[in-house]
Amino acid sequence: MSAKYQLLAQTLRQELLRKGPHSYKLPTEQELSDRYNLSRQTVRHALALLTQEGLIERRQGSGSFSTGRGANTPRQIAVVATFLDDYIFPTILHDAQAVFSREGYSTLVFATENEVGTERSILQQLLTQPVAGILVEGCKTALPNPNLQLYQQLLGSGTPMLFLHGACAELKTVPCISDDNYAGGYLLARHLLAKGHREIAGIFKSDDLQGPQRYHGCVSAIRDAGLTLHDRNFLWFDTQDRLEMVSLNDISLLRRFLDVRLDGATAVICYNDEIAFLLIRELLARGRRVPEDVAVVSFDNSYYSQISPVPITSLRHPMGRMGQVAAEQLLRELHGESAGSRALSWELVERASG
Repeated sequence: MSAKYQLLAQTLRQELLRKGPHSYKLPTEQELSDRYNLSRQTVRHALALLTQEGLIERRQGSGSFSTGRGANTPRQIAVVATFLDDYIFPTILHDAQAVFSREGYSTLVFATENEVGTERSILQQLLTQPVAGILVEGCKTALPNPNLQLYQQLLGSGTPMLFLHGACAELKTVPCISDDNYAGGYLLARHLLAKGHREIAGIFKSDDLQGPQRYHGCVSAIRDAGLTLHDRNFLWFDTQDRLEMVSLNDISLLRRFLDVRLDGATAVICYNDEIAFLLIRELLARGRRVPEDVAVVSFDNSYYSQISPVPITSLRHPMGRMGQVAAEQLLRELHGESAGSRALSWELVERASG
């Protein structure tokens, strides 16, 4: 016949299974003792057994919590990105996977190509094949999301979720790890103003939230400097435009910008290094000097900023890597702790372009 502590441990295993894969706080030793009419010593033995099995963890001063490691609970975390071949995502994924792996989680990686139809199919799959948690880079975050109901169903099922780069505007309670894009745009504009530029242009992405935020910071700095804003100096592009520029080598949009919209501007703030790289190549092909004729600055401090014909002045994160920070925050949710949003600060890396 099993000992009393073994019987209690089996009862608690079933309770943990009913509560699902996410962090659950067990009753206190005294509450368990009273509930099952057992001694505190018997309860301690049962909890110790569950701790050895990896089913619970004891937190000093807080109690006993499930780890989500039951035999029938998922040990996979879904990572949903827009583009797997985006030049910044491999680093984000590598850092996130390292954090998840240390906690015994594997990852399922999906790419939406920033298409809401593909995003919908992925979310439907995750509803039928549950995972422990979801780290998601939402589609076209500057626009209303037609997949809101699916996100709400996943949240209603108890699946912890965290947004990356930009949150779905309709889901204000879901935490998001992002760049401090407004501050970044402001910082770049202030840098150019300090260099003596008084006409500043910009190229920003329209359908992802980072674009409007970076634009907002840029134009706010120009306004605060007491200078006139000229709407014609700002170009907006979307996901399809980006595909044509990067994958199809069709830079007609940038050529028109230089022909018609740059006007008297002596500096350009680019949405990211990718766009800055293409712009600098076209400027040099036209015989324009960078930065003497046109200064070019951007975001991300990626390899583009170093392989550019003129090394690019760009912003980087001085502390913490986004993938690591996002994974750690999602794990906090999995452990039943509060995981708030964070906006990572930027610092300027000055190179030859401006």
